[in-house]
Amino acid sequence: MKKSGFYKPHTNDIIDNDFCFIQNEFSNEVTKYVKTLLEKYHIKPYDKVLKQGHIKHILTRYGVHTNEGMLALITYTKKVPHLHDLVNDVHNKFPSITTIIQNINPRHDNVILGDEVNVLYGPGYIHDTLLGNDYTISLKSFYQINPRQVEVLYTKAIELANLNKDDIVLDAYCGIGTIGLTLAKDVKKVYGIEVVEQAIEDAKENAKRNNIKNAEFICGDAGEVALEYKKQGIHFDVVIVDPPRKGCSELFLKQLIELSPERLVYISCNVATQARDMQLLTQYYEVKEIQPVDMFPQTTHVETVCLLSKLSEVKNHISVEVDMDEMDLTAAESKATYQEIQEWVQEKYRFHVTHLNIAQVKRKHGIIERENYNKPKSEDSRQPGCPEEKEQAIEEALKHFQMII
Repeated sequence: MKKSGFYKPHTNDIIDNDFCFIQNEFSNEVTKYVKTLLEKYHIKPYDKVLKQGHIKHILTRYGVHTNEGMLALITYTKKVPHLHDLVNDVHNKFPSITTIIQNINPRHDNVILGDEVNVLYGPGYIHDTLLGNDYTISLKSFYQINPRQVEVLYTKAIELANLNKDDIVLDAYCGIGTIGLTLAKDVKKVYGIEVVEQAIEDAKENAKRNNIKNAEFICGDAGEVALEYKKQGIHFDVVIVDPPRKGCSELFLKQLIELSPERLVYISCNVATQARDMQLLTQYYEVKEIQPVDMFPQTTHVETVCLLSKLSEVKNHISVEVDMDEMDLTAAESKATYQEIQEWVQEKYRFHVTHLNIAQVKRKHGIIERENYNKPKSEDSRQPGCPEEKEQAIEEALKHFQMII
């Protein structure tokens, strides 16, 4: 019997589940039906231990305002038996599914999506509407999982920004452009930055689709692009940031202070990393208002939107020196010590991992290490790589302690 559901705590064992209370009805029904088709066509699930099989993940996306659905099958192999039969059955069962995608991921780590995409049915994307605009959503594009609540979130963010027609706005970590395109009608110009290339392509298409001509989107690292804007002498009246769970990068925070916008709106899905970033920002900005929004009902997570206003005494501040050692203890690092991670791995997997192994895996996932911590004594020293088995065990420990997702 094929299983789909959640991992049992501290293990790689899946607890079979046909219904999730925090998923939408569409996702629950599609996932359950696909499981029956995997049985029908004898399509094997991927086995992490044996490194064989076909299906690694079932991924769904749904436009609640358009009733358009996406099904993505993340597969270990490019060839999957009876794949087109499965696609036909799904299409006949769920007319609301407007596109079906195969994503091939031959990796053996915990990364969900691979690089190769094969569109099996439809255009390869879906649409949804948000606050009056229509958006194209691709497989790899970020789109809030709770569209109804995101309208509450974005409405509050725009209210706090207190925009006027002469404002120039920077939308950092912009995804497919939802925030910037929503407020574009109220300002002179919007610049959006996002590191995911497909998301930027979607953002540009969304601007055209909604006939918005005062928005410009750039693909690149937020800190590096912000540095270029600074060199070009572009002044931003308002900056809106909506970073991933790990928060803003060190370089971006430095450049944000150099850009010196009058108002800063910081949206966060991880209040711990937001608080970390605030340790620096509140040296130059005053927190005016913070509003939580429950984007993830029945979970411990909450999204927050915070308004910061520039302090008058640093209005003409130009040069910034930031001691990141004072602020680089991330929320992730604070959740578990190296010893606790070692003990968890020892208890679960019955082998020992070193502090160096843990540091290497933490760096891989963007968890900042303190300067000189586990650093080679010689510049020419070479540190051995972390074995794959130990890397996977440490990643499971980091998930257990909620240091990565």
